[in-house]
Amino acid sequence: MSNYHIKQFEEYFQVYKKSVNQPEQFWEEIAEEHFVWRKKWSNVLTWDFTKPEIKWFESAQLNITENCLDRHLRARGNKTAILFEPNDPNEQAEHITYTQLHERVCKFANVLKEKGIEKGDRVCIYLPMIPELAISVLACARIGAIHSVIFAGFSSTALSTRINDCDAKMVITSDGSYRGAKTIDLKGIVDEALEDCPNIESVLVAKRINSTIDMKEGRDYWLQPLLDKAHQVCDAEIMDAEDPLFILYTSGSTGKPKGMMHTSAGYMVYSAYTFKNVFQYRDDDVYWCTADIGWITGHSYIVYGPLANGATTVMFEGVPSYPDFGRFWQIVEKHKVNQFYTAPTAIRALAKQGTELVEKYDLSSLKVLGTVGEPINEEAWHWYNENIGKKKSPIVDTWWQTETGGIMITPIPYVTPTKPTYATLPFIGIQPALMDENGKEIKGNQVEGRLCIKFPWPGIARTIWGNHQRYKDTYFSAFENMYFSGDGALRDEVGYYRITGRVDDVIIVSGHNLGTAPIEDAINEHQAVAESAIVGFPHDVKGNALYGYVTLKDSGESRNHDNLRKEINQLITDRIGPIAKLEKIQFTNGLPKTRSGKIMRRILRKIASNETDQLGDTSTLLNPEVVESIIENRL
Repeated sequence: MSNYHIKQFEEYFQVYKKSVNQPEQFWEEIAEEHFVWRKKWSNVLTWDFTKPEIKWFESAQLNITENCLDRHLRARGNKTAILFEPNDPNEQAEHITYTQLHERVCKFANVLKEKGIEKGDRVCIYLPMIPELAISVLACARIGAIHSVIFAGFSSTALSTRINDCDAKMVITSDGSYRGAKTIDLKGIVDEALEDCPNIESVLVAKRINSTIDMKEGRDYWLQPLLDKAHQVCDAEIMDAEDPLFILYTSGSTGKPKGMMHTSAGYMVYSAYTFKNVFQYRDDDVYWCTADIGWITGHSYIVYGPLANGATTVMFEGVPSYPDFGRFWQIVEKHKVNQFYTAPTAIRALAKQGTELVEKYDLSSLKVLGTVGEPINEEAWHWYNENIGKKKSPIVDTWWQTETGGIMITPIPYVTPTKPTYATLPFIGIQPALMDENGKEIKGNQVEGRLCIKFPWPGIARTIWGNHQRYKDTYFSAFENMYFSGDGALRDEVGYYRITGRVDDVIIVSGHNLGTAPIEDAINEHQAVAESAIVGFPHDVKGNALYGYVTLKDSGESRNHDNLRKEINQLITDRIGPIAKLEKIQFTNGLPKTRSGKIMRRILRKIASNETDQLGDTSTLLNPEVVESIIENRL
């Protein structure tokens, strides 16, 4: 059956129709034909969104690493599985074949067992983007331990909160990491975090920057000597379909981070199936997702999705700006990358540098471009399309979340006609609904509402670790019998979806619902503007008014700020209407961002509303210093 790899638009509609009319039968065929199981399921799906309880492939038995590694050994043993590109372009890239990866995972799994890690134990991984990160993730899965990767840019406070929340027994880290021209003392951050983590029994330390670090007797162990002694055979633990595979923390809009828990079988099937189609991956392609494995994008589309398909997946340790802003394009040329998946934030940062550094490199190998993390604005979309894809590589603007486990709304390249700023159509098996604030579904096209999903898909998170009630309250209580994404969306005249931003970024001004994304798009079209963020603040007459934070391309010293403000509001009036004009426009030297590149509008809202005493912890931001300067210059 060709359901696994969709190649024509007509076929998309046929397969989609089947996937929503007979979901159990559809997913059963995908699971049966494309994966290896130790034992088949007794039932494809049981679900109840009121509890919420979702079970896929019930009572099936498997191990995800057998699907990502063992089954490829005979036919693809010598194929590169992970292509590691280091931070320093002068350091040799490393090609790890499927056979080598399998052996390294088995040895690492044996080290974990030797240190007392058993099925069901939680292991926190705080590593830079080096091969050990992917290998430790797979080693945990091999023995049934639950991995929780914590992005190695988080502060010690953020780290200890997460370690304690999932009650981990072990931390895997390194002596440090390279980030562009800087080195970061990861082990020092771990030591500080562990002052508040009584249940950690051992810390494994990989050598990366060869710095002198403190090792605590009886707790800390250098990884390499343990690996050298470890046996290279480790039988995979047989897991139940619904056994936990990993916990991944996503920041809550309030307070404590949420540990999203994903299980083995459904997540595997969904991440693999989306990867194959959304990137139109073919056997000898080289695929590169620039995310960090510390985010869901890295879990699904650097590790599990690609490896389950026997792909070659690039792992890049560095940053797009080091040693210069041509680094991404140099890597594309060097490794002849075919699929390239990155964030709009990165595209905007690179576009800001002009095209000189793009034109130096041969990008002709590229077949598919992707974006992830936030809706891509029109200007960035066109720059990406023209300069990187040379108008011949379709752009897949993918919408999904940590909670969904895999891509939900997306074009399929060479299949779905694209439209700038639109994520286009639901992926196979996904049943979106737009809801109004009274809980009624909004039917038809050219409508806007809250984006919900009516029916479970295999990759959905099953709970928030240790807090099922919070899972229910956050995702299943706003609309009856629906998963609520927290995002707003509009559906155009042909049924394409455009994500308008978080619903809490929909601002009601004088009774009009205004999504922030289209307003920001309009502002970003101004030739002097690099980036912008819009929030609402209380207004006597309108209820809410709009406050714009705008970063200029050059420092903007030479520009008349009053004139710029007029020009920006004129653009908004032209694109959206006078109702969307900004009450206040503050020029900033940067916007507060999470380390995955999301603008923290919650902080900007508090500043605009003059509630600067309620900002919460800003230490986990990529650039906490920006917050001070914004407060100082508040209008």
